[in-house]
Amino acid sequence: MKFFHVFLIGLLGWLSFGMGTAANAGSELARRNGTLTVDGEVRQYLLYVPKSYRGDQPVPLVISIHGYGGSPSQQQKESGWNDLADQYGFIVVYPSGTGTPKHWRASGTEDSYKEIDFISALIDKLEADYSIDATRIYVNGHSNGGGMTFMLACTLSDRIAAAGAVSGGYLYPWQDCNPTRPVPLIAFHGTADPVVPYTGGPSRLFHYPFPDISTFMARYAQSNGCQTTPQTLPAIQEVSGVEYTGCSQNASVILYTIDGGGHGWPGGRTRLPEFVVGKTSQSIDATQMLWDFFSQYSLK
Repeated sequence: MKFFHVFLIGLLGWLSFGMGTAANAGSELARRNGTLTVDGEVRQYLLYVPKSYRGDQPVPLVISIHGYGGSPSQQQKESGWNDLADQYGFIVVYPSGTGTPKHWRASGTEDSYKEIDFISALIDKLEADYSIDATRIYVNGHSNGGGMTFMLACTLSDRIAAAGAVSGGYLYPWQDCNPTRPVPLIAFHGTADPVVPYTGGPSRLFHYPFPDISTFMARYAQSNGCQTTPQTLPAIQEVSGVEYTGCSQNASVILYTIDGGGHGWPGGRTRLPEFVVGKTSQSIDATQMLWDFFSQYSLK
């Protein structure tokens, strides 16, 4: 069993590397690798600047965070954020985690502050180098990156206008979640996710006390001051949704549940093996839905 656990994690990392190599191909004018030294650690990121960028007008910034064993280039390839950046004229950055395999320390450990400092410093760097609209900075992530997104919503709420997560592994302690303002959140999760179970608890890959997703989202909505009972959204084939409204500062909370869905990115541009992550829904485009949600919000 232990061998199978190690094998699956290794396979995820290998596939991520392979997709990352392909994703790095293309115009270097639009794709830039960068490094920052923060808290004594050299941190890396991949930046995408659309060709339409001129610098004479502030543009939104989207921060997209890879999952456990992933990479910036893999997240770029899988999510397709670059296509939307070209279409809507925003800048997107893909930060890199630490360690081997790459991951995010997003569970409230002593090193979690280093991740927060890194993202804060990355925003500072990009605001210094580009014309960024500081009121329209958005963060999203996959799996462990979704957990990182939740931690950032708790700790950088003064800089992040809205957040989103796909198959998020939420481990940051609620007692440490003290945002200065409610951060709108949209999340996607499959009922058959074999990596981060929808009903919570450990999985075959990770022995962490993941929360029940619907309970977690209800608690997040409560923290945003939303009405207790959510509104039902129109179903899209196997995808159902609920929205918590009446929230403080209109910071709504949306959960899309994919019936039978696995751990993949819905509508993802690449697909990991089904025996590893389960079924990846193609009924919706999570990236487009994330942007549609984000574009409603700005810091005031």
